[in-house]
Amino acid sequence: MKETIKTSRTAGYLEKIFRAVNAKYFGGQLEEPIITIQSSPKAYGHVTVAKSWQRGDTTRHELNIGAGTLNRDITCVVSTLIHECVHLFALQNGIQDCSRGGQYHNKKFKTLAEKCDLKASYDPRIGWSITEPTEALCEFILEQGWTDIKMNRIEWSYTPRGADAGDSTGKPSGSSPNSHSIKYVCPCCKTSVRATKVVNIKCADCDMLMIAQ
Repeated sequence: MKETIKTSRTAGYLEKIFRAVNAKYFGGQLEEPIITIQSSPKAYGHVTVAKSWQRGDTTRHELNIGAGTLNRDITCVVSTLIHECVHLFALQNGIQDCSRGGQYHNKKFKTLAEKCDLKASYDPRIGWSITEPTEALCEFILEQGWTDIKMNRIEWSYTPRGADAGDSTGKPSGSSPNSHSIKYVCPCCKTSVRATKVVNIKCADCDMLMIAQ
């Protein structure tokens, strides 16, 4: 298999994974979403409640995988995609799997996720939102021959033109010109750490990707 080092190839790769996941865990019943790769600083991915894309004569949900999380282990990327597929299934079947503005994942979500070989863990702020691959899912991924994605967006270094996202050097706001470290903050509990290079780091308490400030 060619390395996934282009966004077009990566998007196609994620679509291929979606179709295999749909067939195995949902009997091919999920409507295929538009899969996007965009910044998602507070989550590994998301799915839109509304069908936000027009494709020909049909409308589609958006399923996004965070651009800054692509180069995690492929088992984690697939777990995120399945997590969002569970939401799609719930939307399609009128199942209320979340509350509190879509942030709190209830036991209906947990039940659906576990049927898809995900391990769901509880957090009092976000419910059963923390999902990890089980051994069965890892074996399925291995059987498919899926490999890690070889590209990733370095989120902290991106400063859109005209956006209030940093200073004139393009560094994140609040960083000193003489600073040689990057501050990472958990979006949930606000715990912070510093690193001397760009890293992908998670808060062990919240199981959330920490964000460069």
